[in-house]
Amino acid sequence: MLLPSHSYEYGCRGLKLDSLGLKLHLVTGAAGQIGSELTPYLDSHSDFEFVLGTDLKESFPALDRYEQLDVTDRTNVNSVLERHEIDIIFHLAALLSATGEHRPQSAYNVNLNGLYTVLEAARQTDVERVVVPSSIAFFGQHTPPIPSERAIYSPTTMYGVSKAFFELLGEYYNNRYDMDVRGLRLPGVISHKTKPEGGTTDYAVEVFYEAIESGSYTYFVREDTRLPFVYMPDVIDALIAIAQADSDSLNHPCSYNIEGCSFTARELTAAIRDHIPHFDADYDPDSRQKIADTWPETVDDSAAHHDWSWNPKYGLEELCSDMIMELERQQIA
Repeated sequence: MLLPSHSYEYGCRGLKLDSLGLKLHLVTGAAGQIGSELTPYLDSHSDFEFVLGTDLKESFPALDRYEQLDVTDRTNVNSVLERHEIDIIFHLAALLSATGEHRPQSAYNVNLNGLYTVLEAARQTDVERVVVPSSIAFFGQHTPPIPSERAIYSPTTMYGVSKAFFELLGEYYNNRYDMDVRGLRLPGVISHKTKPEGGTTDYAVEVFYEAIESGSYTYFVREDTRLPFVYMPDVIDALIAIAQADSDSLNHPCSYNIEGCSFTARELTAAIRDHIPHFDADYDPDSRQKIADTWPETVDDSAAHHDWSWNPKYGLEELCSDMIMELERQQIA
């Protein structure tokens, strides 16, 4: 099921990238933060002939082709893959770090059992490729300050444990079954289209909404808390770039670090005040601070730059400017 070989202009990067060459795409977690933006993008471009979004929700009007799917239900997952003869899966269904700590049993079921179910179904139905986001939650307090792909990991959350499980299981399926499983370690993701869903880095999204709506925000981390982040357009670029990269160039197929920029909560406040001078910020750390303290302040993503031309376009100034402009536009509308 190959498309004609050609290139297309992709996203904000303006890079010429080869078509994936795969017609039938499935996105799990399509109603989530990343899925709700990746799926419409894929669906709106002719290079991706068929895109099916799936999620636990009964319906999701934002997508033209959508089915309810529980990724822990092997019968249903197999049925969807067989009925649609799926070529590539973007497996995004997961419970995030903070939510996972409140509901660890659910996080285990969705993040670990769901992953295993999807990989097994993909193997049994000859899916060509599976792309799964990993996370900096994979790391921990024993990880070096600027970790590479091979750094020591010691996750302290169920979410982080599930990402370590993915990276190890993905490598196993690559080696044992010659499957094509790929992944990225995402830092905190910032987006103006979808509100946070229970992650430890949610403050870096919530603060923009509150700065515009009320002019003030209370962070749930200390002002000196530094973490790596990436803006959603760069996330979409990265997922598609890793999905279409030549497999021979991938030295770390399931574990590529990426980041757009790294900043403290204090630096984020200052950047927002460049646009909203009256913005008032307070800092009242809660249980999520303990999670943030185990994550690296930045990561070494040189392997992604080298192996598949990772090239983020949004630093702190650029993402602040775009976030505020887009949220103010939405408020006016």
